[in-house]
Amino acid sequence: QVQLVESGGGLVQPGGSLRLSCAASGSILNFNTMGWYRQAPGKERELVADMTSGGRTNYADSVKGRFTISRDNAKNAVSLEMNSLKPEDTAVYYCYAKYIYNVISVRDYWGQGTQVTVSP
Repeated sequence: QVQLVESGGGLVQPGGSLRLSCAASGSILNFNTMGWYRQAPGKERELVADMTSGGRTNYADSVKGRFTISRDNAKNAVSLEMNSLKPEDTAVYYCYAKYIYNVISVRDYWGQGTQVTVSP
């Protein structure tokens, strides 16, 4: 089985920092893409940041310049360094991974989520 396990969420004051980590367990795959989504109450899940195995990154405009994504391909792990946090960043953050087995078989994997709350 492939499972993604997140850690690092919590409560932080505005302007503070948190580091989220995610590691794949029970897997020997080097995922094509790993990253982070988030979902705030009453809103749809949105992409925060992701990174390909080759190092190409994408960031949501709302977090660009504040968040930094990194990967350790050998460990099938991905982290998200979050700085200058705002109350608007409050959400459940989900680790995400995609693996392309072949042209007709692609699998998406999701962590169970970790809560990030930014509040004074």
